[in-house]
Amino acid sequence: AAVLVVMILEFQKYFGYFYIFCIFLSVCAVLYIINNRSNPAYKIAWLIPILTLPVFGGLLYLIFGGNHLSRREKKKMAHVAQRFQGAADEIPNAMRELEEDNPEAANQARYIENYANSSPYCNTSAEYLPSGEDKFARMLEELQKAKHYIFLEYFIIERGVMWDSILAILRQKVQEGVDVRVMYDDLGSIMTLPSKYNRELEKMGIKCQVFNPFVPVLSLRFNNRDHRKICVIDGHTGFTGGINLADEYINKKVIHGHWKDTAIMLKGDAVWSLTLMFLSLWDDLTGTQEDFARYRPDVYHPQLVPSDGYVQPYTDSPLDGEPVGETVYINLIYKARRYVYINTPYLILSNEMVTALCTAAKSGVDVRIVTPFVPDKWYVNAVTRANYPALVEAGVRIYEYTPGFIHAKTFVVDDQYGVVGTINLDYRSLYLHFECAVWMYQCSCIANMKADYLKTLE
Repeated sequence: AAVLVVMILEFQKYFGYFYIFCIFLSVCAVLYIINNRSNPAYKIAWLIPILTLPVFGGLLYLIFGGNHLSRREKKKMAHVAQRFQGAADEIPNAMRELEEDNPEAANQARYIENYANSSPYCNTSAEYLPSGEDKFARMLEELQKAKHYIFLEYFIIERGVMWDSILAILRQKVQEGVDVRVMYDDLGSIMTLPSKYNRELEKMGIKCQVFNPFVPVLSLRFNNRDHRKICVIDGHTGFTGGINLADEYINKKVIHGHWKDTAIMLKGDAVWSLTLMFLSLWDDLTGTQEDFARYRPDVYHPQLVPSDGYVQPYTDSPLDGEPVGETVYINLIYKARRYVYINTPYLILSNEMVTALCTAAKSGVDVRIVTPFVPDKWYVNAVTRANYPALVEAGVRIYEYTPGFIHAKTFVVDDQYGVVGTINLDYRSLYLHFECAVWMYQCSCIANMKADYLKTLE
């Protein structure tokens, strides 16, 4: 708008050329959008404003329209992925055993291995934590046991009962010589932490990095946030799930009624993938290249953990052009034979996801989705509810969590498969954020996930 005013006032005789240039730019943008490989819903979301406002539409798309990486950034990303995969191969994975056990499950795991550089593992136990309170209690217990290092990576950190309790342990562990590192997303914590909070942590002896610091300048990178929630302790114990480090997640602060959330605690070989996720991003932010092998799960826990099914933590990056999070969900829906039970705080679906859910329901699969009754954002909830009619018409059953806000992101399928993670069913989670989750097959905790889901339905 400012450019237009300047052109009118200062360069009136050139305005005609400027107008023609903008129209040409918008036409080029439309042709590019139609022919690129983006999701059709994303294409429509851009075509409408460009065609409605052709003078500004092309300029807006040029500024905000995609995740275009420079050659240098692509080279750097390729190097990070190569290091990640090379380190992942150091721990024997269970792909061969899974192929022999169930080729259909192996197909799902192979996709994750090929496109998220994360392998399935045995020698791992998985404990499902059905609430923020349960996760908080187990996390405090495990943090107290730390002897060598603690890695924390969270979208939101807020001072209060939860964070203050954790911070007290972290400070104690620093005094004991434990390597403590914290990463948080700057935009996610911009309203919950004071400016330069990382410096406060550094003064306590806690190493700290802030992901994608907020700068009030138009930038594509502003859209890409670190939405992951990871805790790794001594390489052999790890947590992930929907729970951030703030008091509403443990219902010490009530803002949207009762807050329902979930997490998963892993012990054993599969924690290696969570460790690599953290270290890869840490090295990227600090410009260092650490020896990943020092943090392997067997370094400080040489005894093998008894196997409890197949466990495969994975990450999803917005910069590689591969929608891993969405594809894992769609694979599970299409593979379902009896039921698919889903928890999600937001239901803003692509055409592919709607088709998968409706096709499964029409085929006789019992598809159920729990969403919040008390929303955290009214406008997002309006879009969530706008997706109900087509799904319900196809036979999908949708329930709203009447006690308050459900923030859990879980899938349970056929008593065999489960996913617990940070990945919402919305565009930002599926395409723009750094995310993570744990895919599981034949783990005993899947029965606990189903039981908790049915209890929630009541």
